[in-house]
Amino acid sequence: MLLDSLNIAKQCKKYGLSLWQCPQFLFLILGFVVITSSITLYFIGVGYAEDPEIVVLIVLGVSTLLMIIGFSITKSFERLAEVVRLKAEFISIVSHQLRAPLANLRWIIDLLISGKVEQVPEKQTNYLQILRENGQRMEELVSDLLTVSRIESNEFLFKKEKASLAELVQKTIARLDPLARASNVEVRLSAENNLPETLFDPFQIGQAIENLLDNAIRYTKGRGLVEVTLNKKNNGLYFEVVDNGIGIFPDDQKYIGQKFFRGGNAFRHQAQGSGLGLYIAKAIVEKSGGKLSFKSKEGEGSTFWFTIPIKH
Repeated sequence: MLLDSLNIAKQCKKYGLSLWQCPQFLFLILGFVVITSSITLYFIGVGYAEDPEIVVLIVLGVSTLLMIIGFSITKSFERLAEVVRLKAEFISIVSHQLRAPLANLRWIIDLLISGKVEQVPEKQTNYLQILRENGQRMEELVSDLLTVSRIESNEFLFKKEKASLAELVQKTIARLDPLARASNVEVRLSAENNLPETLFDPFQIGQAIENLLDNAIRYTKGRGLVEVTLNKKNNGLYFEVVDNGIGIFPDDQKYIGQKFFRGGNAFRHQAQGSGLGLYIAKAIVEKSGGKLSFKSKEGEGSTFWFTIPIKH
C-alpha cells in the first residue's frame, strides 16, 4: 500500500490525470522548490547575518511552514481528484447498467409495434411510438455519458486507419437526411475534388461530424439551409458547417464546448439535448491532432469548423 502511494505514475493513472496535473507530482515539485529556496535563503542569510544559528532557525521555520502549506494544498487537490474519479466511475457504471434494460425495452416495443405478438390498435401504437422515441433518446444520452467517462479517464481509444473524410461526410449527411427533411432543412455539400486519404478513426470523427450536423439541423427553424464545406487547407483537411439558424447569445459563447452547457437560445428553441455533443466533438478532434472552433451571431446562424492533419 505504501509503495503504491509512492508510485507517482500509478497514482496519476488512477485519477486519470496527466503528470503535470497529478497532486503527488506537484507535491514533489513543490518540495524541490522549498529545499532549493531554503538553501538559497541560508547562504544569503549567512552573508548578511552575524549569528548563523538565527539564520538556520529562520530557514527551518520558513521551510517547515512552506512544506505544511504545500502538503495541505496537495491533499486538498488529491481529495478533489478522488471525487472527480469517483464521479466518472459512477457515471460509467450506471451507464453500463442502463444499456441492457434500455435495449430490452426497445426490443419489446419494436416487437409490439410489428404486430407479430398480436395486433395493436392504432391509438396504442402511437403511444408505443412515443415510448420508442423516448427510449432512443435515453440510449443516446447513455452512449454520450459513456463517451464522456472514457474521455475523462483517458480510456478514449482511437483505431486509426487510412480513410476518406469526403466519403465519411457524405455518409453522415445521408444518415441525417430523414432528420433534415423532417425539419424542412436543406443540406448542401461542397467538397474539393481528389482530397487525399489520411489516418484517423472513422467512427470517432464520424461522431464529431454527426454532432455538428445534428446541431446545425436542429437549431435551424423554418425553411433553413445548412452548408457543408470540405477542402484541403495548409497541411490538413478543413471541415465546416454553416447554418442560418438561431445563433448563440454573445454571453454564452465562452461556455460553448463545456460539458452539459446549453445556451439560452438553445433552451428557448429546442427542449431536448444534453449539452454533451459539442464537448465530445471537440475532444475527438483534439485527440485526433486537430482543432475545433466556431463563430456565431444571435438570430443569424452559426459556423462550426475543425481541421485534422493529413497523415499517411
